[in-house]
Amino acid sequence: MVARGICILSVLLVSACAPQPRIEPVSAPAVTPALAAPFPEDGPLLINDYKRTVASRIVAANEEVFFEPLPEMLKSVVVLEITVDRRGYPLDVYVIRSNGYPELEQVALASVLRAAPFDGPQPGVLQGAASVSFLETFLFRADGFYQVLSLVLPLQDTFSPSLAGASN
Repeated sequence: MVARGICILSVLLVSACAPQPRIEPVSAPAVTPALAAPFPEDGPLLINDYKRTVASRIVAANEEVFFEPLPEMLKSVVVLEITVDRRGYPLDVYVIRSNGYPELEQVALASVLRAAPFDGPQPGVLQGAASVSFLETFLFRADGFYQVLSLVLPLQDTFSPSLAGASN
């Protein structure tokens, strides 16, 4: 009897440690079409603007975010594909690219789910579909804190025509 209990405990511990690169959120409560949430009256009309809205929500809902300038060398870059329904509920979130740090993959996945639900995408973002999918990139530094690429300011181009010898 004791051996059986140890076996069961061992199986549970091993399965809990197994990598889980894909998290499929629990689906939102069933909604009849007549009761479906209407499209938001205002909000982002383009997918890149919607991505920034979602990224802002992720940053606001999580503590593992840093705001300092990006370090020259990142520990890991995790790219997630996020699918959101018309009401803002994530239908699917999974890892598209990683540098092999399962714990950072889990931080990125959990960060998205912790921030949900999001504002529903505008009809222009959905383009007639029932959901929208997009990629989001998490930039991890060595201590496990991250920035979300959609919110990172574009890097300034250090090229200067005057320094390159161009004349007006």
